[in-house]
Amino acid sequence: MTISNKELTINEDIREKEVRVIDSDGSQLGLMSAKDALAKAYEKDLDLVLIAPNATPPVCKIMDYGKYCFEQAKKEKEARKNQKVVETKEIRIVGLSIDTHDLEIKANNAKKFVKNGDKVKVTIRFRGRELGHPEIGTELMQRFANFCSDVAVIEKPAKMEGRNMFMFLAPKPAK
Repeated sequence: MTISNKELTINEDIREKEVRVIDSDGSQLGLMSAKDALAKAYEKDLDLVLIAPNATPPVCKIMDYGKYCFEQAKKEKEARKNQKVVETKEIRIVGLSIDTHDLEIKANNAKKFVKNGDKVKVTIRFRGRELGHPEIGTELMQRFANFCSDVAVIEKPAKMEGRNMFMFLAPKPAK
């Protein structure tokens, strides 16, 4: 049974008149007053925890609250340890007159980033009269995406913002 909220009401803090009680082994003890339920919990040297306050009647469980909190903290720590933070790396192309080989080298660097699980932001900086030809930049971005197509997909297509054109590449989803 998963208990959703972090701060749970325990022992004497439970102000309900009548509660449904679940024993430490998971069996139902039925409806009883909060005082009787607390007495049963103290008999077993455990805590009475209000796990479903919005139910009618509210549900309490007899458990070791300190042990439960420790287990939850351990699960959260394990979940944080296993998650991977995706970074965004940037590849800059200055000007539209880049040679094919230079573009391939930048694409190979982007492939390395994508293989490591990172996203890649490809930026073209337009200079002077190049601003009048955004279609050449779009074509260049498409060539770049074609070089990386074996390991990456276009997450956001090429878009012009001021003097720069951006495109985002992400790792291909695993099949």
